Amino acid sequence: MGLSAQAQELAGTWQGTMHASKEQRIVVKITKADSGWQGVYYNLDSNSPIEGLVTKQMNLQGGELRFSIATMDGNYDGKLSDDEATIAGMMTLNGKSSPLNLARATGDAVWEIPKANKMMAKDADPDWEVVTIHQRSFDDPRTGEGFRMKGREFIFENKTAEMMLLLAYGVHKNQVLGAPHWLATERWDVQGVLDVPGTPNLKQMQNLTRKLLEERFGLRVHWENKELAVYSMTVAKGGAKLAKSAGDPNGLPDGSENENGGQVWMRMTNESISDLAMELTYYLDRPVVDQTGMSGRYDFQLKWTNDDSRVPTDGTAAPLVFTAIQEQLGLKLEPVREPTRVLVVDALERPTAN
Repeated sequence: MGLSAQAQELAGTWQGTMHASKEQRIVVKITKADSGWQGVYYNLDSNSPIEGLVTKQMNLQGGELRFSIATMDGNYDGKLSDDEATIAGMMTLNGKSSPLNLARATGDAVWEIPKANKMMAKDADPDWEVVTIHQRSFDDPRTGEGFRMKGREFIFENKTAEMMLLLAYGVHKNQVLGAPHWLATERWDVQGVLDVPGTPNLKQMQNLTRKLLEERFGLRVHWENKELAVYSMTVAKGGAKLAKSAGDPNGLPDGSENENGGQVWMRMTNESISDLAMELTYYLDRPVVDQTGMSGRYDFQLKWTNDDSRVPTDGTAAPLVFTAIQEQLGLKLEPVREPTRVLVVDALERPTAN
């Protein structure tokens, strides 16, 4: 059978079990695109099995299938069988290769992709039905932090009040004036139940966090304008290099950020450019202002050196963020000064006992 016939038969659902440190069920949905082939990769045994990751550089030549994934340091190399029913191959993630043989699946044989939790109504204004707050002791050995949803239960883990404040208002710490010292040093666990069903979007999450700070921390603020040093984020010469996301355009962004050995590795799915600006704001020494004019949601990964005194000296270290964002995402950060809103804290106190 000729290559043109093979190419016409590649579209469809392919699935198989990847034999890595643990078995992981993989589904790849392939469609014909203007520039060749496009796929969406699902790991049904990951922490986010509902999140499809868009493939890039998918290519089929002489029965050899190759693709990589926008938000992972991963590549697949496989061989399409003569009957076009299976692909025998290897998946390489972070330098480690594991067998992954895929078979074409149709009808009832297709593995079901878990459904995402239903999003909260866009016009909903959720509040806390009940909420408890506990302060972490400074000698607590647990270091993990984050937030998660479990049904109507909303949980902050090991967060400072500063982290919650920056999330609530989408600002950089340089945009916060008048806050007490303990805001950035004391950590808290928050567990609450929302009075509205569904998963909140980013705006609703911010409103919930503001209500938490107002009701339990006694937060009172007002806005002022002040000229600040900021980073302007624009599209670099040559254009942006981000993959359009296959996620729900009204859903939450997802991903992970790891900092190790002076380097930061950010993997994001279903993220807007304004979300990216907010994420970068937390790492840099000044606010990031999105001036790209780009809309929509994207999948991407970004790796940069955050502390060059701790990185390897053998030339393998990632570049600084200014170079990394231009080389890897096709965007540009430039330092400028311009009038910017600042958040003035008028009142804030430690929460009372539950």
